[in-house]
Amino acid sequence: MTTSDVTGRWRELVVKYQQPINRAAITQICTTMIPLVIGLVLMTLAMKVHYGLVLLLAIPTGGLLIRTFIVMHDCGHGSYFSSRRWNDIVGFITGVMTFTPYIQWRRDHAIHHATSGNLDKRGWGDVATLTITEYMALSPMGRFKYRIYRNSFFLLVFGPVFLVIKHRFPTPGPMTTAKERFNVHATNITLVAVAVLLGSLGALYEAAAIYLPAFMVAGSAGVWLFYVQHQFEDAYWKPAQDWDYATSALKGSSYLKLPKVIQWFTGNIGLHHVHHLSPRIPNYRLQQCHDEHPELQNVPTIGFWQGIRALGLKLYDEDARRLIGFGELRKRLANR
Repeated sequence: MTTSDVTGRWRELVVKYQQPINRAAITQICTTMIPLVIGLVLMTLAMKVHYGLVLLLAIPTGGLLIRTFIVMHDCGHGSYFSSRRWNDIVGFITGVMTFTPYIQWRRDHAIHHATSGNLDKRGWGDVATLTITEYMALSPMGRFKYRIYRNSFFLLVFGPVFLVIKHRFPTPGPMTTAKERFNVHATNITLVAVAVLLGSLGALYEAAAIYLPAFMVAGSAGVWLFYVQHQFEDAYWKPAQDWDYATSALKGSSYLKLPKVIQWFTGNIGLHHVHHLSPRIPNYRLQQCHDEHPELQNVPTIGFWQGIRALGLKLYDEDARRLIGFGELRKRLANR
């Protein structure tokens, strides 16, 4: 079955999996939060031994924070629980844990789903990507800024820090609702309250020395995951008049085939083509949907190391319809 066949009947393929299973959701929360607490306790104990051990333990603990973010992510799509109220309660709590204002993020992320792969609607919840023509039209300073922004080290290290700062403020513009603004402020107040409580107990420094390394692991890995899910060589990009939702999901979202352990930590989000085809499918049902429909397996598939190499892709070539790196652009310019 071709991609065009799937895009024509995609709704009937996914409807079966859109029903949340509350027992599975609760089980996933338990298998996330209990190990997360254990990880934080072990990091606390490691502080008395050597800080290097704390940093080592930050890796699996950070993985559990990624899994926590995926819980919030699914709550934002209304897919995690059958109850909207419980989606919002758990979404807010896990949003605080990941420094993310749940309701504002929910709106911004929904726009990302509605515009992913659309060349005329870039800029919402994605990694900023210029075409070759747009890049060449920039001033030297503009090109320098773009190269810094797209630098892999900058994205993975400063990207999470930028997002934490960005999420402390309501999204500017008339689209932001009073409810979203309130949620941003409520998230900030909750974080400040936690910091004040820890400070009153004389534990603020130690808590920061433990939690922030784990958060940076989660943040850097999360930025990479989000990057590689839409930034691969043959990723689908079309102008608005030619853009198609289902085709964008299946050709513009990768199947990031990760080792099972990493897939567990990342809440199956590597099955991103299925997720973009239907955000209403909870993460704990993505694998089932993928496995039961061979036609969903004929999609761009990327392994872990391919995903690392994809960080070298920087610009979209509209003529060749693929992403290229700065090195390839330099070769082309030199051969003119």
